[in-house]
Amino acid sequence: MSSTNPETAFFGHPRGLSTLFFTEMWERFSYYGLRAILVLYMVAPVEQGGLGFSIPKASAIYSLFASLNYLLALPGGWLADNIIGLRNGVIYGGMLIAAGNGLMFFPGLGPFYGGLTLIILGTGLLKTNASTMVGTLYGPEDGRRDSGFSIYYMGINIGALVAPLIVGSIAQGINWRYGFPVASAFMAIGLVQFYLGGKHFPRLVFAAAPAASAVEQRQRALYLRLGLAAMVAVVAAAFLLVPSVEALADSFGAILVGIVAFVLGYLLLKGGANTSERRKLAVVCILFFISTLFWSSFEQAGSTLNLFAENNTKNPFPSTWYQSFNSAFLIPLAPVFAALWIRMGQRQPSVPAKFTIGLLFVGLGYVLLMVGAQSAAGGTKVSPLWLTGTYLLHTIGELCLSPVGLSAMTKLAPARMAGFIMGVFFLSISSGNYIGGRLAGFYEKLPLPQLFGGVGGFCIVVALLFALFIKPVARLMEDEPASSGASR
Repeated sequence: MSSTNPETAFFGHPRGLSTLFFTEMWERFSYYGLRAILVLYMVAPVEQGGLGFSIPKASAIYSLFASLNYLLALPGGWLADNIIGLRNGVIYGGMLIAAGNGLMFFPGLGPFYGGLTLIILGTGLLKTNASTMVGTLYGPEDGRRDSGFSIYYMGINIGALVAPLIVGSIAQGINWRYGFPVASAFMAIGLVQFYLGGKHFPRLVFAAAPAASAVEQRQRALYLRLGLAAMVAVVAAAFLLVPSVEALADSFGAILVGIVAFVLGYLLLKGGANTSERRKLAVVCILFFISTLFWSSFEQAGSTLNLFAENNTKNPFPSTWYQSFNSAFLIPLAPVFAALWIRMGQRQPSVPAKFTIGLLFVGLGYVLLMVGAQSAAGGTKVSPLWLTGTYLLHTIGELCLSPVGLSAMTKLAPARMAGFIMGVFFLSISSGNYIGGRLAGFYEKLPLPQLFGGVGGFCIVVALLFALFIKPVARLMEDEPASSGASR
């Protein structure tokens, strides 16, 4: 592959970016439509069409759902790298997501839990592999890469903007369950256009990388069988041995810690084939922890902030609409940031610096909301401007960390494990989602100013400490002439 792809058919970028832009836009419509209503649907009384769960139970389910969506990106990336290829991973994932949302339309806990399971499996396949495919459109030295991921990220957020407005209005205005088939229909649309746009992708996404030897081929088959057996065993144990959803969430937390330790240990000890790769994989591990903390705060939008919008805010519109505010800010700001990175060129902040800025802004958002929560003490409902300001600060932080993180993973990953490394980044989001979802269980147990202030203050302190290590981490990312980037 040449260092630069000369194609500029889509806003100066390769035409394949357009197909991935719309695929991820509709997948995120499905996800964020569900996220906007999930907690509120679970805690709504049965006579109002909800499930009547307590906030701790709903928070436990939400943390499991949000975390597993991203955790399964790890095996989803491995499957694409070794068995089915990136393109098929996206197709199979989209089919599962559409089926899961459709199943949740039917009443009863069986369709509810079954639908969530299918969505989790589908997202694990689709999301990591679609993001990895964006990286295949650019050569290792193509300066458009970060800009391309910012444009791709804008597509994500168009879906996230529209979904709560449509799905939330239908769910809160007509019937909670009617929002689910809407999400299913749009995922199906995204899948069709992805299939039709396949001619714009490089050939390497259509099949898994061939095994280097017969031994490696047998190892792949063995790992696949072991993985499927482990998944069946975990699901069976969850249903047969765990007494409650809260206990299941606690047990999952311990498992998640073990998975993180194993994956990061593997990257540090076994992942790199040479010094350059080992240095870059060390950076992946460092960025992993900053990303986890960021997402543990940011992704409370679907839980803690959603409950604050419903219970503590004067709402001139359905409370689910606040879930669109992040994307409403991001869509006009994303091209600004994309243009800014290109204009600054070599003078732009390094990846570690951008991560630090992102973490700082998400912390500032919670400090602002802490002040609003103090005004809400005693049951008083506060102005929507408090949440609006919080979402604006969070959006600025997100633009400094999330698209940059996606791009960084494609640059830091050795070619043979591109999908897996993207799955590692999503594992950080999984860990953050789990922590954020569990924190929502304290919504009724702690004073809200204390809850929001603790989250925001911790993020700010860690950001300031990490700022001291920006230059050393950036030096670890520097390419050696013979191994500059991963050509795929």
